[in-house]
Amino acid sequence: MKKRVFIFCLIITSSYGYTQSVYTYDVKKDIVIGSVSLGMALSPLFVNNEPDQIPTGLEKGDINTLDRALVFPYNKTVDIISNYGVYSLLALPALSVIGNIHDNNTLLTYGIMYTEAFLLTLGTKELLKKSVIKYRPYMYEDGLPNGKEDDYHNSFPSGSTAYAFLGATFLSTTFLQEFPESTWKAPIIIGSYTLAAGIASMRIASGSHFITDVLTGAAIGSFYGWIIPFLHKKQNNEDNLTINFTGNGILVSLKL
Repeated sequence: MKKRVFIFCLIITSSYGYTQSVYTYDVKKDIVIGSVSLGMALSPLFVNNEPDQIPTGLEKGDINTLDRALVFPYNKTVDIISNYGVYSLLALPALSVIGNIHDNNTLLTYGIMYTEAFLLTLGTKELLKKSVIKYRPYMYEDGLPNGKEDDYHNSFPSGSTAYAFLGATFLSTTFLQEFPESTWKAPIIIGSYTLAAGIASMRIASGSHFITDVLTGAAIGSFYGWIIPFLHKKQNNEDNLTINFTGNGILVSLKL
């Protein structure tokens, strides 16, 4: 399997060759973005909103119309597959640096960007989970499965979907910008979003999430997967985001 993946990467690499990355990091800028990302990731630690007791006898009629359309009982197999499948999607953005694999500056830039995007996604979805009590779909079907006593009320939003679309969007955004003429552009973008949509569908089919949960998760992951690369892109040798420290605070300039 590893040999096949290696050959696949070589084929992609040979199709667009080596080039200078369109992304770069900036110490001052990334201190600010990194601090915000870390703060977002840590903020859920200070929020604790849990139900007083496990509810019983929940009625589907209490679910909003959109979510009520797809409510399934708990499926442990699909739940496990969808959760572990996210890890492969989180690794996909590595395809964008294959052409610059020997450029330490590019590797560092991508490492910084992806860490910031991941922390922001983690913090946002966890903050929402800790702030909003929403029972998972299986609570309206067969009730609480064994081993889910601490997680039955964390339906909103779908974290697995957020991570899946983070990987898909980060890869699609960076690959399109790095290699706009590559013949692999369409297959990679379509393939990554297809896999992300598959994860989202399995989260619903497993009885773990409602439609609005996965839609919100997809929006969270997609936003951070796009905005972080955008803020690090070079534009005529200038950055989209510039941050200057002044005597009165911080001056931020964003070019759209």
